[in-house]
Amino acid sequence: MTTRTARIATALLGGAAALITLAAPAAAAPSAATAGRVDVTAQRLVLDPTDRGYVGTLTATVTNRRSTATSVSLILTEPAGASFTSVEPGGGCFYTRLVENRLVMSCGGERIEAGRSLTFRLGFHVWTTARSYPMVANGGRIEVLPEGAAAASDATGFTTLFRSTSGSLRNPRPYVQAVDTDLSIRGSAVTLTPQPDGTLLGRMPVTVRYGNDAPTFAVDVTAALPAGVQVDHIEPQDMPSFPNGFTVPGGRFMPGEERTFDVFLSAPAGTAAGELGSGTFTLKGNYFWGAEDPQDVDPSDNTTSFTVTAAAAN
Repeated sequence: MTTRTARIATALLGGAAALITLAAPAAAAPSAATAGRVDVTAQRLVLDPTDRGYVGTLTATVTNRRSTATSVSLILTEPAGASFTSVEPGGGCFYTRLVENRLVMSCGGERIEAGRSLTFRLGFHVWTTARSYPMVANGGRIEVLPEGAAAASDATGFTTLFRSTSGSLRNPRPYVQAVDTDLSIRGSAVTLTPQPDGTLLGRMPVTVRYGNDAPTFAVDVTAALPAGVQVDHIEPQDMPSFPNGFTVPGGRFMPGEERTFDVFLSAPAGTAAGELGSGTFTLKGNYFWGAEDPQDVDPSDNTTSFTVTAAAAN
């Protein structure tokens, strides 16, 4: 995820209860409710507006009330889809399922000594337009799973508040995240010209628009091209491209953002000059591997068509 630094808060729980003096009776044994328990508490999450969405950190504390050390995993349900970014300390997070289009993930492996507590800092980034009014989202949840346990030993929900652009948290409105994407793509005819090695190469400017804040991590494009023609590369390029597709560069989108980049198509040496046929680029959001692809509010503009022509050698 991101670099992780540890901040551990320790507290000795019950050390004094083991002391016996002549003037006082022995301390009572732990109750059935706390004996051997590993529990979790969390503060509310406050997200601050930026020019690229809302960001904030949630503090959660896990206390090991057992008599021996144990390692724990955190099971986190996001307050908004595709919003979780980091955990400190910890790592090894992976997504397990969706709940109301929000990801549930497991992050784990941290060891906590007997009678001590460990404080986790969980980072979030919600890619939505900052509002002039505060908002609230419920449904965030943290469970703690001790090593070897078949079920969580404790869980807590948390409220998420989105601070207004003026800094207010009073009278928040519900935050409603889009579920269906609102994507569009535009391309144009491309001419492939001979290169020194005899192959042909042509550049096509492509524009992609992301219309709302439906959760996706990336936008992928599938190419259907005339025989012999393939995607050579894109510029700028921050992810690998393939002969039949690529990922839109630049990472996550903000609602309403448009991004233009260049797609280079190629054909092998010996390709005859003239019109080679028509091609298409079709895009879709890439979210959770275990679910169906995100649906779009208007699939008709998710595909752009174009002609491919080979120029004659000079």
